[in-house]
Parts: sequence; C-alpha cells; structure tokens
Amino acid sequence: MNWTDSLEIAIALDEAHPDISPLTVGFVDLREMVMALAEFEDEAEKSGEKILEAIQMNWIEERE
Repeated sequence: MNWTDSLEIAIALDEAHPDISPLTVGFVDLREMVMALAEFEDEAEKSGEKILEAIQMNWIEERE
C-alpha cells in the first residue's frame, strides 16, 4: 500500500482501530497510524496534508 491508496488505507485503519474515531485523530497521529500498518510500504516523506486529509475523509465515510 502507498500514500495514494487512500481508500485501501482507510479500510485497513478502520479494521485495525475500531475503537478510535477518525474525527478525533490529528494528522501527525494519522500519519504514524498509517505507517504502522503491516501492508504499508511507502516512504514517510511522501505524505502531505492533502493525502492525510483524503485518508481521513475515506475513513470517516467507511465508518458511516
């Protein structure tokens, strides 16, 4: 998985963290959570605010 796989990442985050609300996660924590996913293989410096925002929005939609 790479940073551009925002929907796939959101699904993995939802499965890995069912007890955490995506509405309460800040971008710094979100970035760390994504990088901790076993399937994630991209480099940390390739992330940015727009990418993290897309992941968070997909996670919120996935949760609904």
